[in-house]
Amino acid sequence: MAAAAAASGFPRSPRGAVKIARALVAFVTFLCFVCSRSHGAYTALAVMEVVITALFFVLYLLQLDKKLSWLFWPLADFFNSVIAALFLLVVCLFAIIIKTNNGTLAGGVLGLVLLVLCVVDAVLLFQKISLDGPRGRNTPAK
Repeated sequence: MAAAAAASGFPRSPRGAVKIARALVAFVTFLCFVCSRSHGAYTALAVMEVVITALFFVLYLLQLDKKLSWLFWPLADFFNSVIAALFLLVVCLFAIIIKTNNGTLAGGVLGLVLLVLCVVDAVLLFQKISLDGPRGRNTPAK
């Protein structure tokens, strides 16, 4: 019962709220690009952002990051946020500059909002990561 209570608390945490916001904004960005029949790179980036963010959300929601301890998940999530922010910067600026229609422009603007959410997520993750502190059972005794 305690695990269920802990798992249900993640969506209400700041990191959980940012993940939900990232997934929703990425989905709306995807819809804007699809409805405007934009270039495939725009829609591919948006759908990848939805899928990867949803996977990280489920990973943390079900506490699989603790069960799959072979990878330091917050660091992987941090790199994902930083790389996604860089790709979003380039692709969404192109979408805004070369706007073919209003849907592409709206998708580009929402992509820049998504970029800000990625940066916020990266900052929250960076605060969580402590590279010099103990991480769990595998930490050697001093």
